[in-house]
Amino acid sequence: VCFIPGGLNCSISFVSHVLGKVCVHGRQKEILGVLVPHLTDLTKSDCIWQRICWRLVECVPDRWMEAVVLGFVQRAPGADALSRLLGNLVVKNKKAQFVVTQKILLLQYGHTTAVLQNLLGYLSLDGLRRTLLLRVLQDLLETWSSSSAVKHSPAEQQLYISKAILICFSHLKEPEIESCRQEILTSMMEGVKCHLDSSLPQLRRLGMVVAESISLKINTEGPVLKFEYEEDDETRELKSLLVQTPSFCVVPSLPNDVRSEKAGATLPLVPESNEKSHTAAPVMPDEELNAELDSDDDLIPYDTSEDKELKIKAPVYIRDCIEVLTGSGSEDVDKWEATVKALESLVRKNPAATREVSVELAKILLHLEEKTCIEGFVELRQRAQVAVLTTDPIPVAKYLTSQFYSLNYSLRQRMDILDVLVLAAQELSCPKFPGKTKPSGAQKPCIQLLLGNDSPKDWRRIVDERIKSKTRRFDMGHSRVELASCPNEFNSVAGYFFFPLIQHFDRPLTTFDLLGEDHLVLGRLVHTLAILMYLAVNTVAVTAMGKALLEFVWALRFHTDSYVRQGLLSCISSLLLSVPTEQILADMTEELLETQSWLGDVMEKDPDGDCRRLALQNLMLIENLKKKLEAVPS
Repeated sequence: VCFIPGGLNCSISFVSHVLGKVCVHGRQKEILGVLVPHLTDLTKSDCIWQRICWRLVECVPDRWMEAVVLGFVQRAPGADALSRLLGNLVVKNKKAQFVVTQKILLLQYGHTTAVLQNLLGYLSLDGLRRTLLLRVLQDLLETWSSSSAVKHSPAEQQLYISKAILICFSHLKEPEIESCRQEILTSMMEGVKCHLDSSLPQLRRLGMVVAESISLKINTEGPVLKFEYEEDDETRELKSLLVQTPSFCVVPSLPNDVRSEKAGATLPLVPESNEKSHTAAPVMPDEELNAELDSDDDLIPYDTSEDKELKIKAPVYIRDCIEVLTGSGSEDVDKWEATVKALESLVRKNPAATREVSVELAKILLHLEEKTCIEGFVELRQRAQVAVLTTDPIPVAKYLTSQFYSLNYSLRQRMDILDVLVLAAQELSCPKFPGKTKPSGAQKPCIQLLLGNDSPKDWRRIVDERIKSKTRRFDMGHSRVELASCPNEFNSVAGYFFFPLIQHFDRPLTTFDLLGEDHLVLGRLVHTLAILMYLAVNTVAVTAMGKALLEFVWALRFHTDSYVRQGLLSCISSLLLSVPTEQILADMTEELLETQSWLGDVMEKDPDGDCRRLALQNLMLIENLKKKLEAVPS
């Protein structure tokens, strides 16, 4: 450190210019990695060094201010240290204020949780800056509650904004919350509605967690919001942010998993006290004590160790099952449970009897509701529906596809129809070898639409494997043993599964509007069509299905919901992989060129990362088709 003797004044604006120039030219890490630790130590106990540091950053020109401020925020070991380094820079400098309150929080989303804690903790440590903290919270809530922002911004940015909101609440005091309680409540209600309307499970869960946390803060004495969702590491991290972290404990260099472990280690302190309060022995009045003494506790219990549970015999005929599920036999709960459990195997063992009543049985299963708390009821019903559909595909497929667009069905029933169609199509398209029967319970299909969160990932995994199998390699390793071939049973019935679903999507009903508010079902429909297209490879109807699917995709290509767009891009993948190359080049050349232009725009401009990846994958498939066309001699 250089000292100036004689009490002379000096200017450090030159040093500020050098610092800004170095940071803006990409050497931010090198210079601030050395400078910030030294200044942090010097400003701990020396107010003169604090003033020097404040002057250093205040003299940085506005055009370089963003790089310098961001570097300090990222490398400061905590909010307290950042406050000593920057002082009230955000109050004095408009550029720094814009960077801290707008750009880092609302226009960027790649920073770590520790950076957010540094930044918002810095705003909370001074009275002049706390007004900015309240304004930041209002801006964040406005963005979080905007339906347009939820639809058009990626899930990563929504998570980033949610973290910033919860950190803000951890720094606010009760009088500050009280001053804007009504505005916070309004934003919370609008925001949770936007998130629950989303087709993406991650965004729905995010809205629930944030709404619960805000409700906990603004209703300290009254009832709070409570949702049912499955907790994971992300939700636990979000809830931990509501507890204010000491400024000296925030270390940006720590990995996320270490920080989550340390945060989790401090959380059990509250439940432990609750547990003690619940386990404390209650004080009983004399009357209740006398009642306890007069009870039947002194009676000797019967020995039931050798008792055996009575087994209810399940029906052995299909018509008996129908009577139990619909008639007076439905009052016998045990027999009803036995029928539901045995129905699938009974249908598969008696195909001739099933075909006589297949449509009636499909109708019963579609409307069947759980009468008792039977384990795995949804799966049992679904497997029975799949068994009926695979046993008698054409009439049952006609019935189910017609009911998908009928009145008086819930969204859950419509999605159940799509799930059953996909699982049955997969079973019909899989080879069956004579003499080798495989029970349905042992099957583990690659595509499960029952859980909407996993179906797109499973679908993309299948497409990736298909692309991998079509890639030429010089070294293939060990040769594979060829499997015996057999007819594809899905070949003759693919059209009955596919075309009725694609016909009436643009006709709104009184209680069902696919192009309106029921976009979750539209997303499931699009993914279902993509899977049916993929399973129809080498079938007679595959070319006609491909043309119809391309028109369907083209009509919905600008849909605002990311889940729907992912399904549309999956449709393009399945079309390129399933329709023969000669037919694509002969019958869909113009459509293919238009699709290629649209895919290029998606890859460059779509806010959803999965959509961009799928668009790139489809462009690679189209390039492969072009190479095949060029390789064919004219």
